Amino acid sequence: MNNLKLGVEVVRAHNLMPKDGQGSSSAFVEIHFDGQKFRTTVKEKDLDPFWNETFYFNVSNPNELHNHTLEAHVYNNNATINSKSSLGKVRITATSFVPYSDAVVFNYPLEKGSMFSRARGELGLKVYVTDDPSIRSSAPLPDSSLHANHAQRVEEPVSGNSKKGTRRTFYNLGNSNGQRQQQPLYGVNEMRSEPQAPQFVSQYPPSSSQMADFALKETSPFLGGGQVIGGRVRRSDKLSSIYDLVEPMQFLFVRVVKAHDLPSKDVTGSLDPFVEVRLGNYKGVTRHFEKNQEPEWNTVFTFSKDRMQSSFLEVVVKDKDMLKDDFVGLVRFDLRDVPTRVPPDSPLAPEWYRLENKKGEKKKGELMLAVWMGTQADEAFSDAWHSDAASPVDGSGSGPSTHIRSKVYHSPRLWYVRVNVIEAQDLVMTEKNRFANVHVKAQIGNQVLKTKHVQSQSMNVSWNEDLMFVAAEPFEDHLVLTVEDRVAPGKDEVLGRLYIPLATVERRADDRIVHSRWFNLQKPSVSDIEEPKKDKFASRVHLRVCLDGGYHVLDESTHYSSDLRPSAKQLWKPPIGTLELGILNADALTPMKMRNNRGTSDTFCVAKYGQKWVRTRTITDSLNPKYNEQYTWEVFDPATVLTIGVFDNGQIGEKDSNGNRDMKIGKVRIRVSTLETGRVYTHSYPLLVLHPSGVKKMGELHLAIRFSCTSMSNMMCLYSRPLLPKMHYKMPLSIMQLDMLRHQAVTIVAARLSRSEPPLRKDVVEYMSDSDSHLWSMRRSKANFLRLMSVFNGVLAVGKWFKEVCMWRNPITTGLVHALFIMLTSFPELILPTLFLYMFLIGLWNYRYRPMYPPHMNTRLSCADMSHPDELDEEFDTFPTSRSPDLVRLRYDRLRSVAGRIQTVVGDIASQGERVQALLSWRDPRATVIFMVFCIVAATVLYAVPFQLLIVMTGLYVMRHPRFRHKLPPAPLSFFRRLPARTDSML
Repeated sequence: MNNLKLGVEVVRAHNLMPKDGQGSSSAFVEIHFDGQKFRTTVKEKDLDPFWNETFYFNVSNPNELHNHTLEAHVYNNNATINSKSSLGKVRITATSFVPYSDAVVFNYPLEKGSMFSRARGELGLKVYVTDDPSIRSSAPLPDSSLHANHAQRVEEPVSGNSKKGTRRTFYNLGNSNGQRQQQPLYGVNEMRSEPQAPQFVSQYPPSSSQMADFALKETSPFLGGGQVIGGRVRRSDKLSSIYDLVEPMQFLFVRVVKAHDLPSKDVTGSLDPFVEVRLGNYKGVTRHFEKNQEPEWNTVFTFSKDRMQSSFLEVVVKDKDMLKDDFVGLVRFDLRDVPTRVPPDSPLAPEWYRLENKKGEKKKGELMLAVWMGTQADEAFSDAWHSDAASPVDGSGSGPSTHIRSKVYHSPRLWYVRVNVIEAQDLVMTEKNRFANVHVKAQIGNQVLKTKHVQSQSMNVSWNEDLMFVAAEPFEDHLVLTVEDRVAPGKDEVLGRLYIPLATVERRADDRIVHSRWFNLQKPSVSDIEEPKKDKFASRVHLRVCLDGGYHVLDESTHYSSDLRPSAKQLWKPPIGTLELGILNADALTPMKMRNNRGTSDTFCVAKYGQKWVRTRTITDSLNPKYNEQYTWEVFDPATVLTIGVFDNGQIGEKDSNGNRDMKIGKVRIRVSTLETGRVYTHSYPLLVLHPSGVKKMGELHLAIRFSCTSMSNMMCLYSRPLLPKMHYKMPLSIMQLDMLRHQAVTIVAARLSRSEPPLRKDVVEYMSDSDSHLWSMRRSKANFLRLMSVFNGVLAVGKWFKEVCMWRNPITTGLVHALFIMLTSFPELILPTLFLYMFLIGLWNYRYRPMYPPHMNTRLSCADMSHPDELDEEFDTFPTSRSPDLVRLRYDRLRSVAGRIQTVVGDIASQGERVQALLSWRDPRATVIFMVFCIVAATVLYAVPFQLLIVMTGLYVMRHPRFRHKLPPAPLSFFRRLPARTDSML
């Protein structure tokens, strides 16, 4: 039995629009859900009414719950003329319903009830789903008199003033057992906007039946700009920060600048000083200087206020020693006396503090320090040593680790290098009596390409081939060309070599012709890359070399591109907006390593958009890390994707079987074009990773995203422009070239970012760039086939509907279709207007059901939850394979069976085309004669009979009644199937 019900508690409204002409309104609320309607009582002359009334809706089909919508309309009751006028409405999709234990009161902003109405204010609702069998659904009030004839009202006292002190719950009279569900009481303070932990609202994708645990969750956190409710920010009374998409976090900042006149400790009279900053169990250590009594560190330490375990801060100066570090002196601070700094205030000036011994007595030596309380908006935050990043894990404290800091990276600007090898002249062969088999090998860095082999008996050889490479700015590499002669299988003899610095190569931004040049080849024995000496006679090669800046170098999968601009800056258009990302926190992460006999993780996030990569600080020893870091990108094209990944830092702690690799935890992709302008999206994204054992949820990542548009007209114009730069269409590259160049581009970016500090390692860059998305996967093949079928589902549905019309399943519908068909045939000029108007109305209707959240990873769409373990093992196999021969043979046989079915389908399609060609090719003389006679008769009939009449007669024949049909195929189809194809000519 279905006991599922939707509970809606109408709490209050605030700041309603006056409608009675006297500066007030008599408000009541109508709630609509699943064909049921309820009304609250009328609150006379009140712009801030309280109802505290609860209603329960029956859920007719729990499996279709995600397709329903709850609407709450606020009306003003005009008793004199017995009418109502709209004060606004709230529309809540069923994807926002949560169990009663997770439900909270949300203040939803009121939207316009109709196009010509006005609305303002908020409506406080608490919406939840319950399956308690003791709760009966409310009886709807069918009339507008709002009498409670069909429901029983129960009043319970609530603390507060009398106006807000009653709470009403409606129950069905049919509840014979007399049991009533007691709801928890809520006072007036429940409606205040006090900071609290963000509440989660499950978002179940309406287009799939994927598990609720893998679904998106909408949140309502308190950020720097205020509380976010339904994508809108409710501004708080406090001064908002420039970091308005993250939660403000308090930190204690300690800047250790330098020391002066430190006492000597060693027998030799020298000192190797370093500073140790202590706060409770947390300790930060600077680097030490050898034999220096006037050291300068200029290092900043931060301690999270949430992790403070002491009310005193100690800054200790020590002398580095082999066995035990000697105490030099300390400075102690009471945290209650530390000042607070809020940007844009100027940085706090450091001061000199006299060192003390452990008893508090003044000693020789001074230490320059600055101590203050601040937030992550402080400019010293990014370069600071963080207590939540290097907590007692690094307790030995050899110094601030560079592997835990947050950083912003810029990937190098990439260019395509086009090398057109035209010909070579005056080549000197070692053997004069044989045909030379000559080719040119070109190399830039690790990229090596060769031209085809050309046999020639003369000393002149021609190729005229284009070789494409990828190069990064600044162009420090050389293009090395080697002319080689194949003297034996697997053995090449070098005939000459050429070095061309890429910095001297001509650049172009369009398809203009680059002038070719002759280059003298160096002798094979010469390996100097400098300018060779000009000989009177030398072999030479004819080349056309250029840097193509009109292309966009694809360094990521084309489906998830984050930047589509060409390489040449002069072709860049102005940005159309900004994309702001707030990385708030992660929850319930899967432990990635063992430490102290328990599972833990040292996590950081990486976000990529365009050439800008960002990395948050590493939060160590935490499965629920809080980052609260905000970043901004310029947006040049809305058809781009922002990628955020979560990784476990492999540089911290003891090495395991994975070595120093940063282990992936999961990633999130967000397409900019799916974001509404100005809306703040606060969602908790599931981190889903595919393992050989199946899909696994590694945790959740809480993000805040906002896309702001600077010019709506420019953004609209972009939709009519080509997706890629013009050179991709004027001089297109082949698919094989693009795949090869993409691999080289990812390798170059990974090599450059891995040399940064802290490094973004190759595994991270490849995972963020989806470098393996082109590899074979049975799972992806199935998913793409199902996607293709879903695309044609609409066409198939129309065909099925038309078949039912032709079979007269519903005579009324068939009659209306006949009438519409005759009308459109009589007035053909109405066909296209009717079609486009119909599509406009469909789009207008679907606006009500538009998605209110960004798309996210879908396990059902990806076929990740239904794949066979062997298929997943094949997907994770290396290239080339590392599996046993028997397993490879089994997979090869399976692939042959799949390819055999595809081969059959392709052959059937080719056969149909060959039958069309056979109509007039006289391959079947009798069939061709029949078709030619038919053409003569058809030409005569079409000339004599009006065309519209023929169309009407054809349509009526197709939609004829089943009484006039028979099950045999029609004569034209039988004739077509008898035509010959070329299958009998195949071996």
